[in-house]
Amino acid sequence: MLAIYLAMLETEQDQRQFTRLYEAYEKKVYGVALRILGDPTRAEDAAQQTWFQLLRNWERVSALPWGETEGYAVTAAKNAALDILRTERRTTAFPEDWDPPAREEHQEEYDYLVALIRALPEGYRRILEMKCVEEQSNREIARRLQINESTVASRVMRGKAMLRQRLEKEGYVYDAV
Repeated sequence: MLAIYLAMLETEQDQRQFTRLYEAYEKKVYGVALRILGDPTRAEDAAQQTWFQLLRNWERVSALPWGETEGYAVTAAKNAALDILRTERRTTAFPEDWDPPAREEHQEEYDYLVALIRALPEGYRRILEMKCVEEQSNREIARRLQINESTVASRVMRGKAMLRQRLEKEGYVYDAV
């Protein structure tokens, strides 16, 4: 992963400074995330998010005195782990054996659409299930997931675009009427 992070930096000096930071605090960042999340896989995700966050704010991070970088990295790790927990609390997955309400006509197409929705990334999947399968309004979805209604609308739009791309890849033609 370090090579990927380094490729995001422009100068050799920044790369050396980031390598020093990464090598010094890699285990600590992961450990903080693991203590909060209690799961190695999610802790790895939080650690990666932490390093990307540090890179996004590299100008500020690189200007810090060395003695302050540990606190900055640890705080970023804590925040990344807490963000994962918040996101998980907002979304609850349907059990794998969940049987969506059935449509009588065009059952095969409906089942296929439900399978496509289930294959989407979690943030889009849950919202499209609520919108397309449970037929809830954006306002109801926003209230249930405790997110902005505009966020719901944009995720519905992006999720539908992902579905459309998948269908087009499989040879279906989309006609916007």
